[in-house]
Amino acid sequence: MGSRGGPAKGWQCCVFTHPQPCCSPVTCCPWVSLAGDSVGTLVFPSQSTMFLVGLSGGIASGKSTVVAVLRELGCAVIDADVIARQVVQPHSKAHQQILQHFGTEILLENGEINREALGNIIFSQPEKRRLLNSITHPEILKEMLKQVLKYFVLGYRYVILDIPLLFETRGLTRFMKYTVLVYCDPGTQLLRLMKRSGLGVAEAEARISSQLPLEEKRKWATHVIDNSGDRESTRRQVLRLHARLEDSLDFLWARLAVGTAVAGFGGLVFLLIRHFIS
Repeated sequence: MGSRGGPAKGWQCCVFTHPQPCCSPVTCCPWVSLAGDSVGTLVFPSQSTMFLVGLSGGIASGKSTVVAVLRELGCAVIDADVIARQVVQPHSKAHQQILQHFGTEILLENGEINREALGNIIFSQPEKRRLLNSITHPEILKEMLKQVLKYFVLGYRYVILDIPLLFETRGLTRFMKYTVLVYCDPGTQLLRLMKRSGLGVAEAEARISSQLPLEEKRKWATHVIDNSGDRESTRRQVLRLHARLEDSLDFLWARLAVGTAVAGFGGLVFLLIRHFIS
């Protein structure tokens, strides 16, 4: 059944601050109260229940290969980049607010936001970056919370949060029970990037050096998947990691308890409605 395992007891509270434009909330939260500029008060299941696994890598390190294997295994994977794009689609609340503050000059012909144009603005103007954060982060947060809650209700043992800047924004790692780095050696990373993007050596090296080095990220990861070799080697490592994380039956009783409580509440509502309309 993939990475399913039951949520159980207890709730905790924390305060989460989003430090980067592309960061995403990473707490296991079915409820959130937003307060101020991109700060949320979060309530989430304690780590003795469903837990979170942060996944990250570097440019051309092969994170997408690892994610594909995890999805094939039935794991719950939430992609922060995908959500960040979804919440600014045309006609969305965030899209309208962005146009109000940044103007229509940042739009593409199809009405979507030109990410490159917007990125150029916020890169050179920190106050604009903070403004964009205050618009997008609450929407990203709500969407991630909905997805985490969905997996909680479905009884998944753990949820993988695919966050590109997980280790650059180290404050995010405190919400993860485990952190996984998809690593490859520098030479392999350089060759893969050149082949994938058609870049020269100097350009590829510049892009790699703009990120936190993979060797530095290794120090912060609880698990490392070395993707320097072939796909089969990487796959075997993912399977071993999945086996260590998977524990689907330990909290089965809790899933049944949650389902019973929801069904009982629904029955009570039905009886109350019948009482008032009769």
